[in-house]
Amino acid sequence: MLAALTQLTGGAIQLWRREGDRVRALAGEPGAWWPTLHGENGHALETPGGPAWLEPLPAVPGTWLQLGPDETSEATRAARARAAAAVCADALAYEREIAMMAAEIATRYEEIDLLYTINEILGRTVRLEEAAQTIVREVSDVVGARRASIMVYDEAAGELRVVAGRGLDGADLSPVPVNDALSIAARAFRERTVLSFDSADAAARPGAAAGRSYRGQSFLSVPILYAPPGDTPRPIGVINLTDRLGQDAFTAGHKKLVTAIASQIGAAIENARLVEGERKQARLSTELALAHNLQVVLLPPASLLVKAGDIGVRCQPAESLGGDFYDVIPLGGDAVGVMIGDVSGHGFAAALLMAHAISAAALLAQSVESPEDALARLLELVGDELARAEMFMSIVYGVVDARRSVFRYANAGHPHAFIVPAGGGRPRRLHATAPPLGLAEDREIGGATVPWSVGQDLLCLFTDGLIETRDAEGRRYGERRLLSVVGRHHAASAAGIVEEVFRDLDAFASGEVADDRT
Repeated sequence: MLAALTQLTGGAIQLWRREGDRVRALAGEPGAWWPTLHGENGHALETPGGPAWLEPLPAVPGTWLQLGPDETSEATRAARARAAAAVCADALAYEREIAMMAAEIATRYEEIDLLYTINEILGRTVRLEEAAQTIVREVSDVVGARRASIMVYDEAAGELRVVAGRGLDGADLSPVPVNDALSIAARAFRERTVLSFDSADAAARPGAAAGRSYRGQSFLSVPILYAPPGDTPRPIGVINLTDRLGQDAFTAGHKKLVTAIASQIGAAIENARLVEGERKQARLSTELALAHNLQVVLLPPASLLVKAGDIGVRCQPAESLGGDFYDVIPLGGDAVGVMIGDVSGHGFAAALLMAHAISAAALLAQSVESPEDALARLLELVGDELARAEMFMSIVYGVVDARRSVFRYANAGHPHAFIVPAGGGRPRRLHATAPPLGLAEDREIGGATVPWSVGQDLLCLFTDGLIETRDAEGRRYGERRLLSVVGRHHAASAAGIVEEVFRDLDAFASGEVADDRT
């Protein structure tokens, strides 16, 4: 960057950073001379090689750009330095933004990987102690906690007892009465709320997860809730984390992640209690609870999607486990990525494949150049799992590029994708550019580009659970009726159109929901 600026300005460029009483060279050749930085405005200065100009970088406190020495006039040096400083400031801001985005993607991938790992653990064992011990280790590693525990409510004794722990001593393993006024874990259980504090709060909040004396530097206690079908959630335990590595406090992101994990653990705890009497029924109930919890955690809510544009979405799960998923990914530059997919079959395997697919696809969409590249990379990641499970996945991923007025997409065997123009125009199907993922080997995934009219065209994506819905006489709802509803309400908001489709579907349908509807 400095070389380009030097060529542009015609003078020598040097960056300096003031850190207290010291001056540090950030880039360029400082030589043996160091300037004295003072004030907040640009100014001329004399160097051993001749006159130069010092200019502060906009919005980068303490950083200065030196132009010269050279033979130009002071006014010329000042004007060029200001222009160069603005370019440097923009470049540094862009670099910081890239670093923040990379850190955010890495953090989200780590959290999604943790959720996927925990669901694998809960899916292959019904022994609570075995699963809980592994979960404690995984969670404490991700959030950086030296000490952690999972406590389960013993209804008969009215106590919380430790079923798994890390870094605990004998006092931490003692049961805690749920009415203990000095226990943070008991309070989190009673109030069904997340409690967190750091070392600054320790004096005002005595007590610990399993005892009365507080010994850590930070603390997070999250209630484990279980929601029986058709009933309100009830507390059945607590997750406790303390002594965070490197920092005194757990972040809001940690609280959200542990809360999501707690909801999954809740289903597992309930399953362990039912095993003694009704093992098969308990296992099926847990699979349902885990799958729905996983979808709630991984699928973005409509309230967040509206930030990316006029977007409406609803995912209506069936009673059996399914594999529908969707995502909306802001890509910058007036471009938005949109995907929808459906894993074949039902059951826990479909739910796990859905979880893996959406976590991987969301990351890939931000790191590849085209939709077809994103689906090709996704196939590399989940292809072996699909083959082992003898399942396949239909998915369409596209990018609405409002600046170029085009829609670029790749469609792996998902037939229910349309662009619906305004004014009663005929819906245009976005034809498949590849077979469903996992259905055919060594098949190249192609892409396509179609025109997109900003403010006129409507992208309509759905899964087969809608059109396969049947009425009392066994007739299918069908694509034609669905697209007709969309066309009639084209002028409404996207959320309003989704509402109208489901209202019409409910009026048509007879009986229970047989498949996920997204």
